[in-house]
Amino acid sequence: MSSTAFSTKDRILGAAEELFAQYGFAGTSLRQVTSHADVNIAAVNYHFGSKENLVNEVFRRRMDEMSARRMAMLEAAEREHPGELEPVLAAFVEPALAMAQDRQGGGAFIRVIARAYAEKNDSLRKFLSDQYGHVPREFARAIGQCLPELPREQLLWRLDFLAGALTYAMADFGMIKRPPGTTEATHRERAARELIRFAAAGFTS
Repeated sequence: MSSTAFSTKDRILGAAEELFAQYGFAGTSLRQVTSHADVNIAAVNYHFGSKENLVNEVFRRRMDEMSARRMAMLEAAEREHPGELEPVLAAFVEPALAMAQDRQGGGAFIRVIARAYAEKNDSLRKFLSDQYGHVPREFARAIGQCLPELPREQLLWRLDFLAGALTYAMADFGMIKRPPGTTEATHRERAARELIRFAAAGFTS
């Protein structure tokens, strides 16, 4: 693929991400996307084929990398710290917070995730389940090995609660703000550390 083709596709994805964050999936038209990206409708059709596929690709652009990093960290945690819960939780939490801090649109993507929760988009939910459902299943397995006495139903509830708390932390609109003079990386590391401790206490309670 040429750099021109890549930049056109990337511009469309970036524009779509911003607009989906602001107006939602149903509230954003392809005409708005083409205008924002400064491309014609033929370019959108060529690269994505449909609005539904464009929505999916906005997620794939962020989720592929985050999921791969989570799985790599999980593999390392199980190899280097067998039976230890906190390294497993770190593998779930840290890549997501890192993505949220990405200056290249990470903040907009967090709002897109919020839209996915708020809007009843069955095709998007199916896409996310098909593409990324293996990730929480692998973490449930790994946590279960760390906590063999924890009933599976309780484990899944607690993993859901962790995912919700993590999404909230990614959005960064809670009571804890980044202190003046503290870098984003340092603040993110502190947030990850506190969330991992909180989750570990919840899982082991």
